[in-house]
Amino acid sequence: MGGKEAAAEILHLDPGARLVVSSGYSEDPVVAQYREFGFVAALGKPYGVSELLAALARAVGDDA
Repeated sequence: MGGKEAAAEILHLDPGARLVVSSGYSEDPVVAQYREFGFVAALGKPYGVSELLAALARAVGDDA
């Protein structure tokens, strides 16, 4: 199961889930258009601590 399918399953179980996608493939449609697939943030690999913290802040609603 890929990230897109996992996100769909998680959101089916918990529509309020706040999901972050991470991938090394920045041109992947799921990463490029992450909101369309139910994610609240996207991280391109490799990423540093500051990028991770920003994504987590968006995920918990501090910067949604």
